[in-house]
Amino acid sequence: MNATVNSEQIKAYLLDLQDKISSTLSAIDGKKTFLEETWQRPEGGGGRSRVLSDGGILEQAGINFSHVYGAKLPASATAHRPELAGCHFQAMGVSLVVHPHNPHIPTSHANVRFFIAEKTGQAPIWWFGGGFDLTPYYPVLSDVIHWHQTAKAACDPFGANVYPRFKKWCDDYFFIKHRNEARGVGGLFFDDLNEWCFTDCFAFMQSVGNHYLPAYLPIVKARRETPYTQQQRDFQLYRRGRYVEFNLVYDRGTLFGLQTGGRTESILMSLPPLVKWQYNWQPAPNSPEAELYEKYLPARDWINFSS
Repeated sequence: MNATVNSEQIKAYLLDLQDKISSTLSAIDGKKTFLEETWQRPEGGGGRSRVLSDGGILEQAGINFSHVYGAKLPASATAHRPELAGCHFQAMGVSLVVHPHNPHIPTSHANVRFFIAEKTGQAPIWWFGGGFDLTPYYPVLSDVIHWHQTAKAACDPFGANVYPRFKKWCDDYFFIKHRNEARGVGGLFFDDLNEWCFTDCFAFMQSVGNHYLPAYLPIVKARRETPYTQQQRDFQLYRRGRYVEFNLVYDRGTLFGLQTGGRTESILMSLPPLVKWQYNWQPAPNSPEAELYEKYLPARDWINFSS
């Protein structure tokens, strides 16, 4: 942790990442482009939110950049990290969620972020976080393996233990405790990363951000023409309910944003436009829906998995 912290360099990367991902997703959608809103936070900072709705492939996609700062953190943050009490803070990041129309194309999520807290006379406290994860409805094994191979490629330059560690963290994090089931098939998740020098931590965050499109685009292209039935669409909407439950109950970014006075529309843009809940629904035995629960939602070593 001996390198100088350069928050402006991080901000420039995040803005460029938002540009690259939004332009690429617009191009593959082919029908709609992202609408952008810039916003200011009264307590300090702001951001730019981009949302694409009712596209040719994407039912809704949101990609948000935010950079917020202030004189103090919410009590919930300092309760877990008492050393942050009395610190000025900055938090910046890019977060995105893609909800396609076609239930054969998975929902995807990615986030990369940086936090720094400073107090006069003390060394700054900083860390990086982020990751990406996949939420399929009708999974294809080769897609899931490709997703995890790309996640591993993002990690490999930083050590052989990095992918297994952050893959497991993702499995544990994106787990809906009150349902006793995973949200999807995972990927990567990391937080509080400052154990390497600043340069290496920043490079790792960039590697994760830069590998999102190579992980997701081949899956979109492979599945976008797959026909689907109304039954499959209904199952997609039902499973989206799990996405909503996780984001509103457990997601750290959602809770931090709301507790720090962030822009509600931008924070909740991750939620799908249409969703269903059904009382005590159960998949039919030996059905494709049952296969999702039995084969894909349990945590597995997808790099070496074979059916």
